[in-house]
Parts: sequence; C-alpha cells; structure tokens
Amino acid sequence: MQRYGGAVLSSVTLVLLCLFGAAHALAQKNPSAGPKPPPAAPVVPLSKAALDKLKAPDASDIKSALDDARLSGKGAVAAAPIIVELLQKGLPFGLTENALDTLGDIEWEGATPTVAWYARHRKVEIRRSAVRALVRTKGAVAVKALRAALSDDDARVRGFAATGLGSLRAKEAVADLFLALDHKVNEAAVSIGQLCAPAECESLQGRLGRIPFDVVTSGLDQVLFRPPGEVSDDAKVKLVGRLRELGTGEANKYLKDVQARWPATWSARVKMSIDQGVQATTGSVGSGGQ
Repeated sequence: MQRYGGAVLSSVTLVLLCLFGAAHALAQKNPSAGPKPPPAAPVVPLSKAALDKLKAPDASDIKSALDDARLSGKGAVAAAPIIVELLQKGLPFGLTENALDTLGDIEWEGATPTVAWYARHRKVEIRRSAVRALVRTKGAVAVKALRAALSDDDARVRGFAATGLGSLRAKEAVADLFLALDHKVNEAAVSIGQLCAPAECESLQGRLGRIPFDVVTSGLDQVLFRPPGEVSDDAKVKLVGRLRELGTGEANKYLKDVQARWPATWSARVKMSIDQGVQATTGSVGSGGQ
C-alpha cells in the first residue's frame, strides 16, 4: 500500500494509474491516437421471405416487400432485378413510385435503363421519383436522362435533374446546365460551380447582374471552395475581384460570409483578397458598415 495525493492506494490501483499515465503520454505524443469511430453498420441482405413477397400477386405483399427492401438499402441488391421486372411489366401508380424510390435506395446501376424510361412518364410524380432515383443508380444512361430532364415541364423535375448532374460529376453537362440556368432553373448554378472549367467558371461570373445575385453566388461559392487542384488561386482571386468591383451591399455581405468560412490552412493569398474585398465594399448601401 502506498500514498498518492493523500490517499492510500492498493498495488492494483497503482498499476492502473501507471497504465493510464502511459496511455496519456502516448496520446500527447500522437494526438491522432485515440478511440476510433465505430465501424459502419453492416449491410443486411434482404430476407428470402421479402424476396418471395415481391413475386406474389397481391399488391399489399409487394408493397410490404418494397418497404423492407428500402430499409435494407444496398443489402437488397438481390431484389433489384425483380423490381426492375415488375416495373417493365407495369405496376399500379402508387407501387410504381414506391418501386422507383426503392431502386434508388438499393443503388444498383443495372436498374438505370428502366428507371430512365420512367423519367419520361406522363405522370409528374413518377418522373420526380425516377429522376431522384437516377442520381443514386448512376451511370452514363442516368446522366443522359438527367440532361433531358432539364427541360421537363415540371420545375421540381428540372431542379432535381440539375442538382443530380452536379452530384454525378457530369462535366459533359455544363453547357446544358448553363442553358437551364438561363431559363430560371436556379439549382443549375450550384452544379455549374461544382463542375466548371476555368472559362466556364468565368462565364458563370458573367451572369452577375443578369441573374439574381444569390443564385449566381450559390454557384460561385462552389468555385471558391473547390480544392486548388481544380480551381487555381489566380482564378479565385480574380473571382473575388469581380465581386469587389460590384461595390454593393450584397457583395459585401457575401464576402463577409466567405471570410468567416475560409479555412485557416487554405491560401493566404486568396484570404488577403477576400479581406481586401470586404474592406473595399464596407459602407456600400445595405452592407451594414458604418
């Protein structure tokens, strides 16, 4: 028995304290050492009973099986070909939506051609489900269908398609996205910002003053926060300068927001241009400056 900080400790407690001290010293030396995040939840395959229900003639059984498949997500990949076959044969309206949503959750690219066909369905609700699913089933066929959906009659379908093309990194669709943006598909701005090459990014800047400021900057924000390997510091400094030249309260508020979000470890040169832009536009009408 020994004393430690005025308390009497057993030899077992002393051993534990020594182990704790060693672990603490190791953590101090290597801050990254520490408890690891829990592993991702395992993919649980869909049960045979649910697969059998998909083949049942009763609509309620099919609905129940689709619900189970959505919960399993990628674990229900064995169900995807069966669901595709059901869609190819035709399902009631409600089940069609459910089936398309389920294929999106399973994320099986083999379903893409069938889902793409439904993206041209006469019912808008079906088209919305199909377009959302295409973003997750992916593939060249999905990109082609989403590009076509940019001119859909329904604003939500157009918006889903524009957002989806950005998510799929479909750089070949940038021209289509510009056309959509000029026809008031505002969601296209963000995708353009995610995908644009230098000349295309400058073309987006050129929309300032022609398209609502918040719409254009939703895309320019993507440009500014892309890694240097995709967008150079020169291009970002030029973009900030373009915003600074506007000299408006909107520009000041936006640059202040960028200033607050700019990562401390990122380009000091770009950060300096942002700081100068904020200072130059402070006092503009609506800026909140004194």
